[in-house]
Amino acid sequence: MASIDSRLRLLLGNIPDSYWDEKIQSSPGYWGERILSQLVFAQEMSKVRNRMFEDTISSALSYVERQIADEGVVTKATALQAERLMAPLASAAKAYDILCVAHAHIDMNWMWPWDETVAVTIDTMRTMLQLMEEYPFFHFSQSQAAIYRIVEQYAPAMLEQIRARVHEGRWEVTASHWVEADKNMPNGESLSRHLLYTKRYLSRLLGIDPATLSLDFEPDTFGHSIQVPEILLDGGVRHYYHCRGSDGPVAYTWRSPSGRSLLCYREPTWYNDFVQPILGSYVPPLCEQTGLTTHLYVYGVGDHGGGPTRRDLERLAGMNDWPIYPRIRFGTFAEFYARLETVRERLPVVTGEQNSVFTGCYTSQTRIKTANRIGEATLQEAELFSAAASVVADAAYPAAAYEDAWRNVLFNQFHDILPGSGVIETREHALGLFQQTMAAANTNRKLALEAIAATIDTAGLAGRADQSSTAEGAGAGYGARSFRITQVERGGGDPRIVHVFNPSPYEREEVVEWTLWDWKSPIRTLVVRDGDGREVPYQWIDKGFHTYWSHHYLRLLVLARVPACGYQTYTVSVGDEPHAPFLPTDPRVDRERPVVLENERLRVSFHPIDATVRSMVDKRTGTELIDPARPAGLFRLIQEDPGQGMSAWWVGRYMDVASVHRHVKIEMQAQGALRQSLSYRMTFGRSSLQVTVSLDRSSPALRFDTTCDWQEIGSQATSIPQLNFHWPLAYACDAYRYDVPYGTLERRPADMDVPANSWALGVRRDGGGPAIMMTTNNKYGYRGTDRSLSVTLIRSSFDPDPYPELGNHHKTSIAVCVVDAAASNRELAETAYRANRPFTVLSGKAHPGTNGRSGSFLRIEDGAVVLSAVKMPEDDPCGRWIVRVYETEGRRSGVKLHLPQRVSDAYLVDANERRIDDADAPVIEGRRVSFEVPAYSVVSIGLVFASSNA
Repeated sequence: MASIDSRLRLLLGNIPDSYWDEKIQSSPGYWGERILSQLVFAQEMSKVRNRMFEDTISSALSYVERQIADEGVVTKATALQAERLMAPLASAAKAYDILCVAHAHIDMNWMWPWDETVAVTIDTMRTMLQLMEEYPFFHFSQSQAAIYRIVEQYAPAMLEQIRARVHEGRWEVTASHWVEADKNMPNGESLSRHLLYTKRYLSRLLGIDPATLSLDFEPDTFGHSIQVPEILLDGGVRHYYHCRGSDGPVAYTWRSPSGRSLLCYREPTWYNDFVQPILGSYVPPLCEQTGLTTHLYVYGVGDHGGGPTRRDLERLAGMNDWPIYPRIRFGTFAEFYARLETVRERLPVVTGEQNSVFTGCYTSQTRIKTANRIGEATLQEAELFSAAASVVADAAYPAAAYEDAWRNVLFNQFHDILPGSGVIETREHALGLFQQTMAAANTNRKLALEAIAATIDTAGLAGRADQSSTAEGAGAGYGARSFRITQVERGGGDPRIVHVFNPSPYEREEVVEWTLWDWKSPIRTLVVRDGDGREVPYQWIDKGFHTYWSHHYLRLLVLARVPACGYQTYTVSVGDEPHAPFLPTDPRVDRERPVVLENERLRVSFHPIDATVRSMVDKRTGTELIDPARPAGLFRLIQEDPGQGMSAWWVGRYMDVASVHRHVKIEMQAQGALRQSLSYRMTFGRSSLQVTVSLDRSSPALRFDTTCDWQEIGSQATSIPQLNFHWPLAYACDAYRYDVPYGTLERRPADMDVPANSWALGVRRDGGGPAIMMTTNNKYGYRGTDRSLSVTLIRSSFDPDPYPELGNHHKTSIAVCVVDAAASNRELAETAYRANRPFTVLSGKAHPGTNGRSGSFLRIEDGAVVLSAVKMPEDDPCGRWIVRVYETEGRRSGVKLHLPQRVSDAYLVDANERRIDDADAPVIEGRRVSFEVPAYSVVSIGLVFASSNA
């Protein structure tokens, strides 16, 4: 006789093509669905109990089979009699319960514009409120603070109804984040800000305790970085719900590298679901895994909103009356996690990241990626200097403006926006928000720097006044398109005063670019001095003038040394230039011109034909870092196989890999003491690539600044074109290290793109000597395999946006850094920081002030930590800072901060800026504060400044 499973399959019909198809394909009508669903549930229950119910099930099934053979259908009488035959199973069946939790998955701007997202949200919320009126047992859960902000902004009257349902206990707020965000590409600070701004906003908007927002509901997020538990627990979030990124256990505790654990549930079916009678079949095997008798059933039409339907509620209410079926209850996620907590100690423990899925999303829609990286960096730097300006210059701290700007960044981190899996309207709205972010961040960054500059005593630097000068006010708006503060001139005579600001908590000396406006002296010799009058090296960039809106400018490079999180003042004045007869400059002798860039650290040789890197020598050790058989610095045009579909989501199998270094036009450019550079141009397909390679004085980084006019189009019939930068390694390498939110991670070699916040390192097998690290200013998809590093620059996906990348807007900076193989993670992070966070230059004027010509606002004197944020608290900001750091080396670290003023109080806070009373108190010594940071942990410290300097 056939097995019970086979007999049931014959009655159920064909196996569905997908999860979302009807599971009972035979369409047997209500009574047929009812009894078949109970038979299937009973069989699954029997399987987890050593098949103890099979005789009873087989007897009932035989009866149903005979009735169908006689009558052709399952009648009511047949179903009821079969239920009576299975009556001995009723108590075992009712020992299970299905906790039905309703939600509406609303994708922010996925396949539609912002106005449609608003409409979807309002329509869905209205439907839920109406169903609550009609069905008193109905509970509903809704995530994403952005959803509630839409209702507040566009339908405020509806918000009052939602607030009432929340306080009634039937509307569960499952939003601990502004949106259901990506967890790999946002930096750690962004992920902390989701918690801070969401909890503050919703607790005030809805009148709820922020501690109740303890669930991070991420049903569709494309993977989860290793520090997610640490970040969430720091923000008071104890529970995690997800679907993608893992095929491991359903219920588990996820242990962070610090040892802290998060209670997690991985949706075993799917997060968008409409109710089908056979859902009970999942209950016994899943309860066997969780150790509970309660099964979490998440239901509701989603993606484009909708939520549960009337049919869903009617079906569930009716199914509760079936005798051989679990009890059905309507409830909340909080109820389920409370039950899961009771078996927490018996659950499996998961460690490490939960990746990867949708590897194309680390690169697709590159302009959105740029917006995220630049928006985060600019806001973090603006907050730092605004906090400093508040303390040292009594400037107002623009907290509201920063929160609004952060909300824009956080919104764009939605898991279909930042990953690039949207349409053209998705991109347009994201870039519009980015413009608003940069307007707020850069304006307030500059206002803060100007406030600080106003306190600097530059009276002794006054020079000759030039009443005929047109320089003052020149350069309005210049630099904004490069995401810098605008380089407007505030002086006009000789000398010019310049303030250079360093956002790093360590002193830096590096080459910085200045702009001189309407500099009319015929003498091209300059004297550049620091605030103490010491002459410093400089180098002209330009041989002539550039014009800009009725003004002209020259650019020069200066070797600047700037204190940690501080500033240095410089002057530029006309130097002495002896007269000499002007002689012809035409060449008289041809000489060999090697294509080489060299400084104190490196000597880099390029092939004179194709401009690839053929030699890179670390002059400190004499080590050659290029394999002669494998040239580096290689730009490649890759054709991906589109056969897998979903081209924005997946990087396809490489079908063809071709160098674009053909017919290369090379030009040697700067050859001075501060910078050596060359440029080259290549054309390929319909596209062109302009590359400037530079090596600055004493720098360990070879920098590639690229501009690409990308005209490659992908299609299902041909390929997905990709532009890629490739750097083979000349040493044995068995692992690659990447930076991730609030940390680093080593991964095995893998021939697939993996996510990194900004850099990747080829780890030397021998552990000694120089190693290669690659960092970029706006890319996230790296690949470490076959003793090489590469980064995906552009992908012409075609689904859902057919033309996501066409244009000449592609600008990327890649720094290939030579680092010590034994360098700490903190040192690697600082190397990448310096490559991607340059000094900021501000034109100044002569005036009296209370501060010296150089100064530091914050310096990390000790500690294996990376600085993440310096800001003022959201509440009671006057004279207070929040400083956030994270530990990088995997061991407890003592941290010592040097601050701009004496500190009267210091205490630890969480991500929500709530004081942690049971923590060890920091030690205060005048302007210094010391505290401990556990291994791999994120720690935030609150500081209260005394009223005067020490």
